[in-house]
Amino acid sequence: MVEITASRTLPIGEASRRTGVAIETIRYYERIGVIANPARTQAGHRAYTLDQVKRLAFVKRSRELGFSLAEVRALLTLVDAGGATCAEVHHMTTEHLDTVRHKIAGLRTMERVLKDMAAQCSQGDVPECPIIDALFDARNSR
Repeated sequence: MVEITASRTLPIGEASRRTGVAIETIRYYERIGVIANPARTQAGHRAYTLDQVKRLAFVKRSRELGFSLAEVRALLTLVDAGGATCAEVHHMTTEHLDTVRHKIAGLRTMERVLKDMAAQCSQGDVPECPIIDALFDARNSR
């Protein structure tokens, strides 16, 4: 593995391998401004610095934890400002945690409804199907 130093850069493929972010996703993040456009070699190839690779890893980890791109931008804005407090980051994280918990509750409800619907099915060869009937039942839609 090649070490990145202050004077050494990596091509996009190596940045992708090191971070686990697909090349097209890296390009997308550049287009939307989540990461800065890297310098280019004389041949026109992207040349990523250590800081850019670290930032890319930050974005990937944040996305894995379910932060939206808008939330990632907000976190990076705090980092870039240099004066971000742990309290500000904590507030953003706990807001995101509340959202995740709400989604989990919704998924548990969905699981329970699907389990109940599946339990009503005899899996027979008759055309009547309680699952289809339940899906068409307007009272179950919310």
